[in-house]
Amino acid sequence: MRHGELYYASHEWNMEFEALVARIASDFVEDFDPAFARSWIAEKNGERVGSVFLTRTSDVTAQLRMLIVEPSARGRGLGRRLVAECVGAARELGYQRIGLFTSRGLDSARRLYEVEGLRLVSEKEEDVWGRTHVAQWWELDL
Repeated sequence: MRHGELYYASHEWNMEFEALVARIASDFVEDFDPAFARSWIAEKNGERVGSVFLTRTSDVTAQLRMLIVEPSARGRGLGRRLVAECVGAARELGYQRIGLFTSRGLDSARRLYEVEGLRLVSEKEEDVWGRTHVAQWWELDL
């Protein structure tokens, strides 16, 4: 729900985006295997302020998914730590690469990915979530 609220406020992405995030979370719970996946929820004073998921795309590729940091917690290194934890876990689990989808224009997130060594691999314009945007795939060989 929080993804839907924040991305509607910042980019006017509609309920289809929130539904996508709900499906990703549901699949994560239903298919969870600690040998291949992880999740982190950051809290401050008992309140959730961020999260990220690591999922299995294939035997060799992990995917960073659903990174979110509350606006009140931004600028303090939390996003960087969540991304670093995700990349580190992918290495520990034996993946050969990690990738992620994002959208052009999410510059704060892009900088976090670049710090960890991920690089833009491809872009594609799409009409989804009530808007036209450029979907990006980022990847890092581990």
